[in-house]
Amino acid sequence: MTLLAIDTSSTRGSVALLRDGALLLDESFSADRTHSATLFTVLERVRQLAEPDTIAVGLGPGSFAGIRIAISAAIGFQIALGCKLVGLPSMAALDTAETHFCAVGDARRETFYFTRVEDGRCVDGPRLVTAEELRALDVQFASVPFFTPVELPELPRAVVALPLARRLAELAAAGTSIVAEDALEPLYLREVHITWPKSAPPPR
Repeated sequence: MTLLAIDTSSTRGSVALLRDGALLLDESFSADRTHSATLFTVLERVRQLAEPDTIAVGLGPGSFAGIRIAISAAIGFQIALGCKLVGLPSMAALDTAETHFCAVGDARRETFYFTRVEDGRCVDGPRLVTAEELRALDVQFASVPFFTPVELPELPRAVVALPLARRLAELAAAGTSIVAEDALEPLYLREVHITWPKSAPPPR
């Protein structure tokens, strides 16, 4: 199996390429406003090394635009090469040596996402929680490390850790934490909210 993994759900984008378990490429880059251009530059190097037959994409929770870019890139490979696509929660692939941990992050509108991971599997979540529920989870899992993509004032003990494509590739190769195949969508934790401009009222 030649497996390409892409994660652009956080402030760091990363790409990894595995062939029969051997790491051919492992690259990270800053996911700023130009990270889509950086991603496709890295993907050009992937094509020079090998043609993937499977692509694993981190589906978040995280940057909606970043996740969409990764999915679009994967679809491009699928059209060109007939690759199989698989999606995994990005929080299952954090850059940490811990095997049992909780991942949390700001989900806006005074809510947070929570995921409990054991051996690469999301055993709880990702799901939305309130600030009060987050405090209760902190007490419930007091002996478990908490990680977050950015510092979280509501949970000061949470350590910053970001998803890593190499870890994503390892999980996908083992068939662990795959939540979607081929028809990939970002992990939505709430109903999509659409705001219509005042100059264009919603259709009836």
